[in-house]
Parts: sequence; structure tokens; C-alpha cells
Amino acid sequence: MNEKDRIQDGGAMHVMNGIEAQHDGMIASKRKRFVRKEKTYEIDEYYEEICEGSRLHLSKAITLLESRAEADQKAGQELLRRLLPKTGESIRIGITGVPGAGKSTFIESFGLKLAQAGHKVAVLAIDPSSTVTGGSILGDKTRMEALAKHPNAFIRPSPSSGTLGGVHKKTRETMLLCEAAGYDIILIETVGVGQSETVVRGMVDFFMLLVLTGAGDELQGMKKGIMELADCIIVHKADGDNLKLAKKTVREYRQLLHFLQPATPGWTTTALPVSSLKRTGFETVWETINVFRAEMKASGFWDERRQFQTKDWFHSLLRDQLIDRFFSKQGKKELVSHLEKQLLTGEMTVASAVDSILYDE
Repeated sequence: MNEKDRIQDGGAMHVMNGIEAQHDGMIASKRKRFVRKEKTYEIDEYYEEICEGSRLHLSKAITLLESRAEADQKAGQELLRRLLPKTGESIRIGITGVPGAGKSTFIESFGLKLAQAGHKVAVLAIDPSSTVTGGSILGDKTRMEALAKHPNAFIRPSPSSGTLGGVHKKTRETMLLCEAAGYDIILIETVGVGQSETVVRGMVDFFMLLVLTGAGDELQGMKKGIMELADCIIVHKADGDNLKLAKKTVREYRQLLHFLQPATPGWTTTALPVSSLKRTGFETVWETINVFRAEMKASGFWDERRQFQTKDWFHSLLRDQLIDRFFSKQGKKELVSHLEKQLLTGEMTVASAVDSILYDE
């Protein structure tokens, strides 16, 4: 190989080495993009933006509180702690009803009326949760499309994760964040089955029950327990050919309510006809809520109920955390399973089994 060839060959090798080095550098550069970095939380930014009413930051903050990641939970709790002084100024309204009563339709029409009047309305819809993902499956934003588009409204499905404890923690904290963001009316829609009504009754100021006209005896019987939780009964779909029957149903409920213990001391529960289709009856509903608030604040029961609810939340969350921490300890699940077998064979009493768990550590 002559001198010229050696130079060209060396040059080619130099170029190839350069290409390889550049290629390796590109790979290294690309790899850097996938290096997992520790999350940083701009609590100051979240705080300021939520106080300014940012729906984007409100949604992000709620996601932090709903997360199971320890870092997210700590950041969410720190943010909530800072926002607490700005909470508590809204009126919290719970809404439940029998299947087919039109809860979502009522909430959208009622919420739109309030939003158009200048109120800031937050809707927290407690959904049954997917057993696979634990997420919300009803898609309330698609069911309340017009309300979701209004600048004065905020809609957030709140998955219960299959537990009432989930409702206690997530919905209560979400409610506080919404209040800090300036929402003066919080509407909480229950899933409408089981004990969720009792749980929601324990976190709101005013509780409404939606019913239909001409319901069968089975549904009427199902509502008896729920009726004693209600501050107002809405006879829904009071329009068209159904209007006359709706007014008759209202009279029947009013008579029945005289024989039931009121849900709120010093307040007489009433029944009202409402049509979301015709948008009638909403003024009377809102007037009833305002009279309720004025009377309860004057009597001192408004603050008393709020204080009781906070203490109830504390005790409920404490019980949930104690149970979770107990079962997270090594061997506890196996111990409980072993004791269950002894209980079923009659080798041990229930009280003895509990004592062996709590005191024989």
C-alpha cells in the first residue's frame, strides 16, 4: 500500500470512527431522555393558580390527592394544608335518587341555572369504580356536556374505589380544593345505592332526594330510610301529561313527611315539583336552600354540623388507616386466616381471637 493509499485508508478509518462516535453519542443522548427523574412539585404555583380559579391546576391537585404514590400524597396533603384557610365558604348540597329519577339531568339543568346567575358550581359525582382499574366508569362529563362547557362550572367524577372509605377521603378533600378555588356551590351526586347516601349526608349541608311519580310499592319502601335523610324531596319530571300526577305526589309526600323525624333539627322537610325539561321549579328549590342556610346559621346548627362532620371524617379516616397498616404488616393476613378457621371449628370465641391479635404481639 503506497503512502497515498495509507492516508486515504487512515482518513476513511478516521471518518468511520467519527461516525461511530457520533452514533454512540446520539444513542447516549437519546438514552438520557428516558432517565427517570425524581418528581418535583411546584406547591407555590399550584397554590397561587388554584386561588386564581385555574381549573387545570385544580384538576392536577385532585389527581395528586387521589394518587396512591407516597410522594404524590405528601405533596397533595401539603397543598391542602396551605389551602385550608380558604375553604368552608360554599354551600354543600348532596343529591341522590332512585334509578331513572334523572339525577344527572337535574344536576346539569340546576347547575347551569346557577352558573348563568354568576355562581361558581362544582359537581362531584361519586361513581361506582371499575374493579380492574379503580377508576370512574360512568363518564359524567359526557352526561353533563352543556354544564361542563360553562366557564363557571367544574365537573369531577370521584371514583369510590369500591369502598365507602374512599368516598370519605377523596370526595371530602376534593370538595375542600374546589372551595379554595372559589366554587361557592358544591353539588355531590351519589351513586344511588346502598349506604352511600348516609356517607354523603355526613359531608353536606343540605341533602335532596329525587323521586318519580307513580313509582311502585317496592321503590316507595326502598325510599323510606332515605327520606329521613332528606332536607328536601324533589318530585322530578313534573311536566306534560305527568304534571297533574306530580302535584298529587308532592301533596302525598308532604303529608307523609309530617310523620317522619326531620333530617335537620329545626327544619321541616318539604316536597317540590321540578321539571328539568321545562326548567321549572328551580327558583323554588334555590329559594328553599337559601332559607335553610339562613335559618341554620341563625340557630348555630350550621357550624355545629360542620364541626361534627369534620370530627366524623377524622375518626373514619383513622379507622381506615389503622386497618390498612395492620394488614400491611408481615404475617397479619395469614394470622387472621388461621384464626378464622379456629372460629369456624369452634376452637375459639370471637372475643378471644380479637384479643390474640391485639394483645399477643
